[in-house]
Amino acid sequence: MSDTPSTIDRKAQNTNWFRSLSARLLVLTVSFVMLSEFLIFAPSVANFRLNWLHEKLNAAHLAVLTLDAAPDGMVSKEMESTLLTHVGVNSIAVKRVGMRQAMLNDMPPSVDESFDLRDPMFFPLIFDAFQTFASENGKVIRVVGFSPHDKRTEIEIILSQHPLVEEIHAFGWRIVALSLFISIITAGLVYLSLQWFLVRPMRKLTSNMVQFAENPEDESRIMIPGSRRDEVGKAQQELSGLQRNLHNLLKQKEHLAALGTAVAKINHDLRGILSTALVVSDRLETSDDPKEVRKIAPALISAIDRAVNLCSQTLNFVGQETPPINVTKFCLAPVIQEISEGIKGDIRILSEIKQNRELEADRDHIFRVITNLIQNSVQAGAETIRITLEGEDQDFWLLDLEDDGPGLPPRAEKNLFKPFQSSARSGGTGLGLVTARELIRAHGGDLWLLETSEKGTVFRIHLPHHIHN
Repeated sequence: MSDTPSTIDRKAQNTNWFRSLSARLLVLTVSFVMLSEFLIFAPSVANFRLNWLHEKLNAAHLAVLTLDAAPDGMVSKEMESTLLTHVGVNSIAVKRVGMRQAMLNDMPPSVDESFDLRDPMFFPLIFDAFQTFASENGKVIRVVGFSPHDKRTEIEIILSQHPLVEEIHAFGWRIVALSLFISIITAGLVYLSLQWFLVRPMRKLTSNMVQFAENPEDESRIMIPGSRRDEVGKAQQELSGLQRNLHNLLKQKEHLAALGTAVAKINHDLRGILSTALVVSDRLETSDDPKEVRKIAPALISAIDRAVNLCSQTLNFVGQETPPINVTKFCLAPVIQEISEGIKGDIRILSEIKQNRELEADRDHIFRVITNLIQNSVQAGAETIRITLEGEDQDFWLLDLEDDGPGLPPRAEKNLFKPFQSSARSGGTGLGLVTARELIRAHGGDLWLLETSEKGTVFRIHLPHHIHN
């Protein structure tokens, strides 16, 4: 049976996870922690075995001291057997300065292996401990060492290794369990720390680079550096600066490309404006009537103003960069009122926005955007503009500006938001809409034409509730 697409996707995700930095960090963390625990386990087992044998030597020495209390330095066979059983050995031999004493069973077993604890070495002790851990229980061993109470007394004992093997197994498994527990806790903490401080920011950087690469002209996709001051924070700052420089270069390139297509239009408009100025100036030159001069002069000044304004708009568009966003909270209704009072022309603005409705954005940018849209409606011949705001329960505000103008002609609608091409009136540059959209996109939103007909035109502003600057 062939795999379904969902099964294939899960397999691909699992494969990608195993190849990811997170998986490698987890494997390395567990491996290194287990290695550390093993380095602790080996000397711990060796030390446990050494202490266990020393306790046997100490108990053997105490058992031999009973001989000193006996009148003739001898004890009965029953007492000897009891002492050996209490110590847990088969035989005890003690060598002290100037004399030798021994306590032996009647039939001492044959010795399988001997260990000398008089001059213990680190690595041989570890080797012997692992050998004991893996050995059979039935071995009989001979141990020689100094008495813990008197370094001049040598003690030799012969005993079965069975109790030592059982205890060292129990101790070893306790160490293994504790090591596993410590390893899991340590590996988990290290893994979470690496995830939080390294993997998570790297994923954010990678995701941002992918999103920015999809549309580098969208200013809202530029990385917003965090407050970190380490290498990751430095990388975020450098990436943010690189993206912003690239964004500005692409936007300037777009403006220059638009300027190239607009040269013919600008040339035509300037020639018409300057021709009007030339005719008016000729009339001024040949006229001696002050009244006629006063009558003609405003036409000349108006023609010159239009030429200067056209050149200024063109130069500003080519060289401009989107100004930095200064995000504040402000009520939108007073902004609409202020714009209404400053608009020239016979226009009625109906605002249906609550007086306490607040936006989180750059007030000057929003003022400029709405002003441009209203001025376009006025120039198109609209008499009434209706402004509404919705989206209180969503992540974005929907700000609509609806006018009762004649609507956009097909050519203007087709070339909407294209500089020097979208204007529906003679002498217009179409830069108002282009600038308005760039300002809104800098906030992480957008501006588009919702509808247009002979009954009017509606533009919609899509603005996020919260903006990161």
